[in-house]
Amino acid sequence: MTAESAVETLSYPAPDTACDLVQRGIDRGAMVTLFGRCAVEYEGRAESSLAPGDRHVTLKPDGAALVHTDEGQQPVNWQPPGCEHTVAVSDGTLLVRSTRETPAERLAITFERVAHAAAFDVSDPEDLALTGTEADLKERILDTPALVEDGLTPLATERETPAGAVDIYAEDAAGRTVVLELKRRRVGPDAVGQLDRYVEALARELHAETEVRGILVAPSVTDRARQLLAEKGLEFVSLEPP
Repeated sequence: MTAESAVETLSYPAPDTACDLVQRGIDRGAMVTLFGRCAVEYEGRAESSLAPGDRHVTLKPDGAALVHTDEGQQPVNWQPPGCEHTVAVSDGTLLVRSTRETPAERLAITFERVAHAAAFDVSDPEDLALTGTEADLKERILDTPALVEDGLTPLATERETPAGAVDIYAEDAAGRTVVLELKRRRVGPDAVGQLDRYVEALARELHAETEVRGILVAPSVTDRARQLLAEKGLEFVSLEPP
């Protein structure tokens, strides 16, 4: 799969291969689907157990998880948005977990065999209406920096750092260095990691006492991305291309 691809699929993958696809999908905020023979265990407000059977599993970037059989419109097991998805290989099987802390709930899905695995980069309805590019978004900010914050002064575009080129290199009203990473659509944790690498690279390159702020500019971010932004002390501004 190339960086430009929106879909990654596998048929009858080995557990390790399926695990890699699922993990990459989770990391970049994609929608992940799996079909195969699996057992399902739930612990939380109650307890339930499903013996092995052919089922379709969907892991959404907002944290929701759904387990469907071949009957009915409702999932037989599910987790609400806000859960954390993890994946691993154990004893030759693929183990997918969806957990949350409040209330404490755990959905564990063990695949004996995966017939199909896929990861889809999905845009929300607002993103589907977008016609602008990241270059358009950059021009919009350069024309009106106050769309990001009052007092922001762009100094350069595509400024090179050891971690790559920064979209917009700027200074805020207090004279602090600001790195802007621009995305034209909803983004996940990978964009946060990219911004964090730019901030760290500039902090090492510039004077030791220089404070470097990182701002991710995009129409929206996933819940996991928002959590990572807070953990790393980075910021988010919601803005769409023109």
